[in-house]
Amino acid sequence: MQTRSCITPETNFLRLCFLNLSRLHDGALCGLYIHITYLKRLHDLCAAAACPLLDSNTLLCSYSGLLRRGISSNRMNALAATSRNFKQAAKLLGLDSKLEKSLLIPFREIKVECTIPKDDGTLASYVGFRVQHDNARGPMKGGIRYHHEVEPDEVNALAQLMTWKTAVANIPYGGAKGGIGCSPGDLSISELERLTRVFTQKIHDLIGIHTDVPAPDMGTNGQTMAWILDEYSKFHGYSPAVVTGKPVDLGGSLGRDAATGRGVLFATEALLAEHGKTVAGQRFVIQGFGNVGSWAAQLITEAGGKVIAISDVTGAVKNINGLDIAKLMKHSAENRGIKGFQGGDAVDSNSLLTEDCDVLIPAALGGVINKDNADDIKAKYIIEAANHPTDPEADEILAKKGVLILPDILANSGGVTVSYFEWVQNIQGFMWDEEKVNRELKTYMTRAFRDTKEMCHSHHCDLRMGAFTLGVNRVARATVLRGWEA
Repeated sequence: MQTRSCITPETNFLRLCFLNLSRLHDGALCGLYIHITYLKRLHDLCAAAACPLLDSNTLLCSYSGLLRRGISSNRMNALAATSRNFKQAAKLLGLDSKLEKSLLIPFREIKVECTIPKDDGTLASYVGFRVQHDNARGPMKGGIRYHHEVEPDEVNALAQLMTWKTAVANIPYGGAKGGIGCSPGDLSISELERLTRVFTQKIHDLIGIHTDVPAPDMGTNGQTMAWILDEYSKFHGYSPAVVTGKPVDLGGSLGRDAATGRGVLFATEALLAEHGKTVAGQRFVIQGFGNVGSWAAQLITEAGGKVIAISDVTGAVKNINGLDIAKLMKHSAENRGIKGFQGGDAVDSNSLLTEDCDVLIPAALGGVINKDNADDIKAKYIIEAANHPTDPEADEILAKKGVLILPDILANSGGVTVSYFEWVQNIQGFMWDEEKVNRELKTYMTRAFRDTKEMCHSHHCDLRMGAFTLGVNRVARATVLRGWEA
């Protein structure tokens, strides 16, 4: 019996898509989702007939391989949302298609092998990444994260977001991001130090005070930055401005630890003032009680706001009369989480986002507000302290309900803004007191909100698109002025 061939123009095209999966590039950030869709479609075609292109097992392994790379649904949404928001902003601004493509492509991508001796004498190898997205407005800026799921697609998206975020804040930086694929909890302090120093040795010629300035991120901290500073200085002389988020004793800025949470407060104040309200008397729900969430809760309480519910990875607690944040912070530090706190009632963490409140602050994971729960959200305002907590589908649902969302690209820019202040202090060799740091941060956050509102009025769009058009327009103007076509 003759085997029926299914080689058609469609299957041949899908075959090429499959064979080029490993060459996927972030020029189209939503491409990964498209490729997975093609894999599923090709599987159906191959199943319909004896197809010599690819067997089902090969396709299944390839699809599973993508999932093993850590491409969760949330991360696909983050990549797709980054591309979607940029392209919408470019359309509103009427950018030239060649300039639009140029702004998406990273300036430089770095991938290095980091091999270290472990404490038991064995050798271990890790892969480090640094994506430098754009330097049209100044040195590139972004965190370094240590996490077992660090991979190029995510790093590219986060580097691009840093480009727009620094432009919205109107600080003279471009965007970058980096990381090492490791589980920091499985490494000793000495192993983490050796890994950090090897990574710095591999990239020291590609970072610098006026080139690319790293900062802490997930899985890293001030000590990590201190190691980078020391290793970099062996090659280039003492250079405190090469990293930010350092310990104060090595040139770190006062107020840096609270900066993102304090920026969330200032951004919230600006949004509420626009509607004739103040923080005082408003009911807040905060998802996440790490650095950002805990500082935001503390500062909001000091400003007269009432934080009625909070969650972290261990559980959630609610008190309609307002939680005692000082006692909650003490309990969390002593018990490694808020679970068991006696100053409120334990509630289901999954229902926290839909609690009745005036202001909702997601300050933990991305993609937590989605089409499945957006209809049930009762908050009038959402302040995105986390990166990409709201999916595009949820955006549309919430907009129809009249919920105002202050986007992450503006709301959580307090951290990078105070990093800029630290960089300035290091270059000048003149340190500021904390009062000046906080005063300048409020000026920058308030001005960024005002500039975003102006773009909203100019382009008749919401706050998210107002922030994106503001950031993209500033980078595009700088790029054109510097002569990008030369």
